[in-house]
Amino acid sequence: MKFMKLGSKSDQFQTEGDNIRYVATELATDIVINVGDVKFYLHKFPLLSKSAQLQKLVACTNEDNSDEVVDIHDVPGGPAAFEICVKFCYGMVVTLNAYNVVAARCAAEYLEMFETVDKGNLVYKIEVFLSSSIFRSWKDSIIVLQTTRSLLPWSEELKIVNRGLDSIASKASIDPSKVEWSYSYNRKKLPSENGSDPYNNGVKKHQLVPKDWWVEDLCELHIDLYKRVITTIKSKDRVSADVVGEALQAYTLKKLPSSSNNMIQGGDLAKYRYLVDSITWLLPPEKSSAPCSFLIRLLKKSIAFESGETVKKELARRVGRQLEEADVADLLIKAPAGQTTIFNMDIVHDLVENFIMQERNPKIECHDEFREICPEFVSDASKSKVARLIDVYLAEAARDHNLPLSKFMELAEMTSGFPRPSHDGLYRAIDMYLKEHPLITKSERKRLCKLMDCRKLSAEACSHAVQNERLPLRVVVQVLFFEQMRATVNCGNSTPDLPGSIRTMLPGGSHGSSRSATTHTDEDLDAVPTTEELKALKVELATLRLRDGGNEGVTNGSKIDAENVAANKAKGAALSKLFSRLWSNKDKHSENSSSETSESAASTSADDAKSTPSRSRRH
Repeated sequence: MKFMKLGSKSDQFQTEGDNIRYVATELATDIVINVGDVKFYLHKFPLLSKSAQLQKLVACTNEDNSDEVVDIHDVPGGPAAFEICVKFCYGMVVTLNAYNVVAARCAAEYLEMFETVDKGNLVYKIEVFLSSSIFRSWKDSIIVLQTTRSLLPWSEELKIVNRGLDSIASKASIDPSKVEWSYSYNRKKLPSENGSDPYNNGVKKHQLVPKDWWVEDLCELHIDLYKRVITTIKSKDRVSADVVGEALQAYTLKKLPSSSNNMIQGGDLAKYRYLVDSITWLLPPEKSSAPCSFLIRLLKKSIAFESGETVKKELARRVGRQLEEADVADLLIKAPAGQTTIFNMDIVHDLVENFIMQERNPKIECHDEFREICPEFVSDASKSKVARLIDVYLAEAARDHNLPLSKFMELAEMTSGFPRPSHDGLYRAIDMYLKEHPLITKSERKRLCKLMDCRKLSAEACSHAVQNERLPLRVVVQVLFFEQMRATVNCGNSTPDLPGSIRTMLPGGSHGSSRSATTHTDEDLDAVPTTEELKALKVELATLRLRDGGNEGVTNGSKIDAENVAANKAKGAALSKLFSRLWSNKDKHSENSSSETSESAASTSADDAKSTPSRSRRH
């Protein structure tokens, strides 16, 4: 830390109690100056020779008083700053440093200790010290800027604040290779930053300064000054957006409490709200300038600290632009007090909506407080990541017994058109909802299962689905059919001709077709299959697979074609026989399961008896 010593005489100031200061000399004091609650017993001559303000005040006092009293309660810096000025007038040794120089400068200005009063006066000496030492030092500049807050508006009017801002911003914007001063840095450095990079062939190179070297030191500033520093840094346009974003993240982590609980009230709540609003305003406009997890944390804090809608919408828009970077744990935001659900699904809905809006609008109009940001093209890879993210989120949210089907459906439908390599995650979410909500109606169960495409289920998911007693019969049949189709194609055979009774249960099938041997109602198709029916389906499926395998050993071309045709007819007949059995069993079973409530209860008991083998996996 830089310092400057003024004067050569020994310090003769004495203290009596807490509020009396005097100079211990043989000469009697002839003036009393009250500064705040402290009395200074001093001599006129040394003071009046340096201060034009004291000359004026003494001239106004009553000349009849032998011991004149002057009140100057509004001196900036208070008694401590005034004492520095007085010692300078007496020629006593006084030490100036980054912590007291601003107060001394403001007090000297108040006392009018200018060059016009006396050559080499205090104002001039402090200005030389500020310019030649303080503002050339990185850490001293930060300390000085921090002390200016308690000395407003004097420090602002004397341009000390602006000079401090420019000093700090200029140093932060410099090429890191030119940084030669000390700084605080606790982040683990990269090998290339500490000179031990293995690619240097063991040769120790000069230690590199990281580009974010200035981030931690600025965390000591008050938010008002921090805002102005970051704004000044950004205005110089030499620091990349990701470094500015990292600085904002470091400051937020240091200043905001880790948890938002009900204990934060009153003034603290307003303080933290102001901090969140300020950080949001400072975020660079570039996409990915700040991590998505940090933006979501800011969004959570804006809700907890009751920020305005403008701030919440801006943060939601920023998160939506890079939602593919989010983690499921980030999205599990607790619902506000008073709501029956566990998680706040409305926020996630808004985030997905903002993600979708990037392509819908050619240009997004932002609020006046924030810069306008033009949307970028959303790749299929990003959409696929968001789809998988929401699938996993829905599986977690579905565990909530109070989650309405409408909210689950609405969020799932928002990403239904996104490309997915597999629908296993969506199947897991649907299965979890069916498990935790066994009393939903047949029509609701049907709507829910329409969200997934059975053709995009993996073999493992299909294996689980055909044993899942929570799924409607229609879905189980579709899974069986598409699994058989996949097995047939893998064996090099053509798809078998399907009876009308099967086509009615497949996507795009003709319900009530005249070619169907038997007509089945939607109520039959949407019913939950029994354990016996599922066992019959699995046995027939295994038989069909064995028939597929038997055709692989045929080598003669014409014989292959003939047997393929025969095999396809056999498969169609077998599937027709399979579903005939299924319907006959269902007719017998329907007498005992006509009501929707009893059906749900059966599903519940079946759920308790069976466990989901893929529950720990992520489809």
